[in-house]
Amino acid sequence: MPICRRQFLQTSALAASAAYAQRGGRGQTAPVPESIRALQPFPGKAAPIMEQERLGRIEKARQLMAENGIGAIVLESGTSMTYFANVRWGLSERPFLLVIPQKGELAYVCPGFEEERAREITTFTKDIRVWEEDEDWGATVHGILKDRGISTGKIGVEERVRFFIADGIAQTSPATKVVLATPVTAGCRMIKSPTEIALMQRANDITIEAFRAALGTLHEGMTPNELRSNISAAFTALGGPGGSALIGFGKYSAFPHGSITPQQLKEGDIVLIDGGCNIEGYQSDITRTTVFGRPTKRQSDVWNLELRAQTAAFKAAQVDATCESVDAAARKVITDAGFGPGYKVPGLPHRTGHGIGMDGHEWTNFVRGNRTRLAPGMCFSDEPMIAIYGEFGIRLEDCLYITDSGPKLFTQQSPTIDRPFG
Repeated sequence: MPICRRQFLQTSALAASAAYAQRGGRGQTAPVPESIRALQPFPGKAAPIMEQERLGRIEKARQLMAENGIGAIVLESGTSMTYFANVRWGLSERPFLLVIPQKGELAYVCPGFEEERAREITTFTKDIRVWEEDEDWGATVHGILKDRGISTGKIGVEERVRFFIADGIAQTSPATKVVLATPVTAGCRMIKSPTEIALMQRANDITIEAFRAALGTLHEGMTPNELRSNISAAFTALGGPGGSALIGFGKYSAFPHGSITPQQLKEGDIVLIDGGCNIEGYQSDITRTTVFGRPTKRQSDVWNLELRAQTAAFKAAQVDATCESVDAAARKVITDAGFGPGYKVPGLPHRTGHGIGMDGHEWTNFVRGNRTRLAPGMCFSDEPMIAIYGEFGIRLEDCLYITDSGPKLFTQQSPTIDRPFG
């Protein structure tokens, strides 16, 4: 799965800041505007995922294991471990693992000196198998599999599991076959529950308000870092701490994942902001593109074309439609206008959308060749882009979820280039 845009933009922001300082740019952070400091926490309260729902996820995983002939899945610390067991543990060279068997009790694999900490935070089982520094942790996994009656057959690991983990399981359990657990993990996580949808709705609502407040602070000479700082402050004030955004001004708005080139806002510049926040582990991802000052006809025409492409994708995202048909619907609008073709620029250089949930980018994608069919509970970004290098880029992004009656947006689409919020 590709790196999350938010991680990329944070790295880019640091690089841009350093480069700007080296070239004599302003090094200090501007004070947070009063309009941002006056924001109040978003009303209401987020309802977290409860234990009963996590137990239901484990049972669904077991059903999918049975359907795919997988005897157990082995998870490293990360999103899926949190999804199933609500356990968070940092990655290191010492494996900390969760084994979910198709039948039988769950079990954790833990470094021996971490056992007491593990017992504080692990859930759904007391079976914590430890391995000492001079022992083979793979043998510990093998012992769990043997105790669960799994001596042959398939053992599933996520694609994010590091190679030495998968290889260690294969070496110590040679009668089994290590396979991708994606049919199980994605099969569970792609379909969101009403509670998950509600958490994502709150994250999206907060993001819109943060963006709305921050775009009100635009001024001549502003840097992306200053705008980013205002956005982050707005997220914190509204109850979405840690939220951030990718920023592009003028011709640098054409870079889909931003540019490290120092920038200062000037009259007539396109302004692109793309980001989100995390509420109880669930993500938002929104892009708004506007102009600082009066838009030109060229800017308005391309912006309106982008809105038509985004709308075409939304209308195509019907139950049982293929993911690639959604991408095709947006791409046709753009290529029919003379851009492209395909993924060429000027035009739409990336997929039309990605899955979203606990990760900013997760299964599955609106992209050519993906014949996965849409089902109720799936969540996606809808973000075709028109990138014109040397001139500007326009991206509009709202996330949607699939219901029995079709797609629904978490946020209202932008009405016009000079009115980025509905």
